[in-house]
Amino acid sequence: MKLSCLESSIRVSTLILCVTLAGCATISDRGNPQSDDPLEKLNRAVFDTNTELDDHFIRPLAESYRAIVPPFVRDRIRSVIDNLAEPRIFVNDLLQRRANAAGITSARFFINTIVGLGGLFDLATAQGFPKQTGDFGQTLYTLGVDDGPYVVLLFFGPSNVRDAFGLGVDLFTTPPALVLHGHSASTTNFVVGTVDGIDLRSRNIETLDEIKASAIDYYAHLRSISRQYRQAQLHEAGGEKTDPQELIDPGSPAEEPPK
Repeated sequence: MKLSCLESSIRVSTLILCVTLAGCATISDRGNPQSDDPLEKLNRAVFDTNTELDDHFIRPLAESYRAIVPPFVRDRIRSVIDNLAEPRIFVNDLLQRRANAAGITSARFFINTIVGLGGLFDLATAQGFPKQTGDFGQTLYTLGVDDGPYVVLLFFGPSNVRDAFGLGVDLFTTPPALVLHGHSASTTNFVVGTVDGIDLRSRNIETLDEIKASAIDYYAHLRSISRQYRQAQLHEAGGEKTDPQELIDPGSPAEEPPK
């Protein structure tokens, strides 16, 4: 199978899933990140598939990547990939009416692209321009679109109907997809996406191991963590400042109130 065909099939599968589940998107998680999981049976099946893929393919690949590629080189790769995402973040910050975040993102892209040698070095952070969040799922949230049911996407992991649709838009609006055309764009997107995923997985090997080892229900615990993490990003997009929540394992026994 050609790379372009593989990438297209992943994109189409994601969008089909969004459309198929859109009719169910009447449940909002905005005020309750621990709401029910109406698609739990299907989600657990996809989650088990993702776990098997991770155990037998993705994690070993990430371990090999971390063992072979020196930390300095891995950091340069991470910086370039993050810099490629800045234009998309900038546009979403504007759509979310976050002028300050958009200004910081614009400055980051200029500094890191020009002075940081095409994004090889993140000099902007040291200059007081930290990396901002900004994706189309956040943008839809600021426009009042409800989360919809919790969904576990094949390869991509925890999400919901709104964010799954946002992911599809983000995949189609990465800089390589906008600048290049045809097979070149598909190949570049595939390579960048693959390296991005492997690098991120290599940076979270121990963290996921700890979560998996300590969780009574691995699926439920990751669902809780992903919802709380995403909720913090959504509050940021909406200009809300909230204190970080304690990550609680929903499968653990409830603590008895003090006597």
